[in-house]
Amino acid sequence: MAAALALAGCSSSGGQDGPTTLNYTIWDQNQEPALREVADEFEAQNPNVDVEITVIPSKDYWTKIQTQMSAGTGPDVFWVNGPNFQLYASNGQLAPLDDTGIEAGDYPDSLVDLYTYDGSLYGAPKDFDTIGVYYNKALFDEAGLEYPAAGWTWADFQNAAQKISDPAKGVYGTAAAPYGQMTYYNTILQAGGEVISEDGTTSGYDTPEAAEGVQFWADLIANGSSPTLQQLTDTWPGDTFSSGKMGMFLDGSWAAGTYSAAEAIADVIGVAPLPIGPTGENTSVVHGLANAVSAKSENLDVAKEFAVFLSGEEAAEIQAKTATVIPAFNGTQQAWVDALSTIDAQIFLDAVETGAPLPISKNTTAWVPVEEDYIKQILSGQLDTETGLKELAAEMNDLLAKE
Repeated sequence: MAAALALAGCSSSGGQDGPTTLNYTIWDQNQEPALREVADEFEAQNPNVDVEITVIPSKDYWTKIQTQMSAGTGPDVFWVNGPNFQLYASNGQLAPLDDTGIEAGDYPDSLVDLYTYDGSLYGAPKDFDTIGVYYNKALFDEAGLEYPAAGWTWADFQNAAQKISDPAKGVYGTAAAPYGQMTYYNTILQAGGEVISEDGTTSGYDTPEAAEGVQFWADLIANGSSPTLQQLTDTWPGDTFSSGKMGMFLDGSWAAGTYSAAEAIADVIGVAPLPIGPTGENTSVVHGLANAVSAKSENLDVAKEFAVFLSGEEAAEIQAKTATVIPAFNGTQQAWVDALSTIDAQIFLDAVETGAPLPISKNTTAWVPVEEDYIKQILSGQLDTETGLKELAAEMNDLLAKE
């Protein structure tokens, strides 16, 4: 927390007590340089405002934010995501942004809806992301396979994964990573299922469609196309892909810059849309972050101004050219595509059209650990898919009933 917070009600032009200091807290070190540039521009336009950026690693982020907010020492402005947003908004910890002049039409509808609670906007959309298939052209060439392209199917993906895999050499076709947004959330949707009902009150895991979407990944581990769950736990699969030892890896648009710059694969990397599932769709989960303002900020007005600036067109253009994330402000995304000249990053933008929102409820963080535990038991072979998902759905429904 900034040590020199100005008096409540201070404007961005500063007051008699000196500059207003805002603390802006994020979790991604890779984005700090671009956001520092954005903050510098805000300071230039508001000479009596200083912005301090704090980076908390993602694994500790929400624990520390909650501790700070409970103690009244939270940041003025900070990142929020879909799974955590509603809990903070419903507890009165976020300031509504309806009076800031944010135009909903400047952002994708899905993001505005995601950060609206009880009719009020509590997060200024910052960026969005979709999922694609990163692949290694050299490994496809060695296996005598054509490169993935629009219209390819689950069967094509499974065939390629199996042909590329050579566990004896430490090479795998893909990774059945136990991360919902990157893997099984997408295949559940492509099989015609859902993780949670649209109103966020009922689990969708006890259906044949959900089972088909999860079994897709269990089969890849069982036939050796993916490392085992233990191997995936020991080594982040993105590192395996970056080292040139994996044929395909499903990951978000946020990773495009990192993989494109990885020395071992920079000359052979490609990206493709997700494969088409049993329903004939290749639906990708769509998510995105927002800049939220603490309701207890002692600089509430200035903090709101900064949050709006962070999510505005000027800030979006600065972030886009760094190729880190897709900016949320409509009309600025092409600069992100252009910055990634070695891959067809357009596939990530195209995925929005047929995408579906990240599944959330009012207290998503209550059921996600349960979900992850059951999925890991299924992927490791401790539970069969149908039994595991029915037990998961029952526990998830109990937790949802308490929200």
